[in-house]
Amino acid sequence: MRHQLSFACGGASLAASLDEAAGTTGLLIVSGGNEIRSGAHRGMATLAGRIADAGHPVFRFDRRGVGDSEGVNGGFESSGPDIGAAVAAFRGAAPQLKRIVAFGNCDAASALLLHQPLPVDALIVANPWTYDSDGAEADDEPALPPAAAIRSRYLARLKDPKTLSRLVKGEVDFRKFLRGLSALKTPSAPAAPDSLAARIERAMAELRTPATILLATGDRTAQAFAESCPAALDRLPVGRLASPSHSFAGDDGAWLAERILAILA
Repeated sequence: MRHQLSFACGGASLAASLDEAAGTTGLLIVSGGNEIRSGAHRGMATLAGRIADAGHPVFRFDRRGVGDSEGVNGGFESSGPDIGAAVAAFRGAAPQLKRIVAFGNCDAASALLLHQPLPVDALIVANPWTYDSDGAEADDEPALPPAAAIRSRYLARLKDPKTLSRLVKGEVDFRKFLRGLSALKTPSAPAAPDSLAARIERAMAELRTPATILLATGDRTAQAFAESCPAALDRLPVGRLASPSHSFAGDDGAWLAERILAILA
């Protein structure tokens, strides 16, 4: 059964939803961007229902200044107190809990990494946001694809027999195609030490909480993370889904729920 409740953070009242279940391991869902707790196309509400039906309580909330919550929206980089207060509220609302696993997608994943330590037992971070957005919202599509996306595109074209046929017929700009091929061997420039990507890389290197990375490999944000934080992919378990869906929409939601349930178990 789903209940609506509220809890306090920094003098503001925050709105939350609890999907009840009898299990002693619960899932805390942290919303990405400025999305309300139901998520894009109600994706997080659907996910919560799936996880609760499998026996695990699920807690979602609107951070300060978002959705039904009071206060000023300071963005994901100031959401540490909100997450900490949500964990405490979750434990109060589901006193049988022995473990809490926190899940976040996009800048919610970045928030979970940047605001360590948090009073949770494990992390699931999906498509972490690594762009220095200069005031743009993290749920906006980047204006230009990362170098990894360009390389991925050209590798796919090289494997397509139709590409050679189009080259022979003169249907492809040969000079432009050669410039694209040059990206395959051009190394990415290292991130600046104070960039978001570098701070997330350091946070993951110093992480003391067990964590799992989930990536939709066709998503630009996931591709940028993989390019910016390659060491993390060697240190931590990674689940990959061949999909461009940043929010695991449609049938991808079942894949996401399966991976989360495996970790909760």
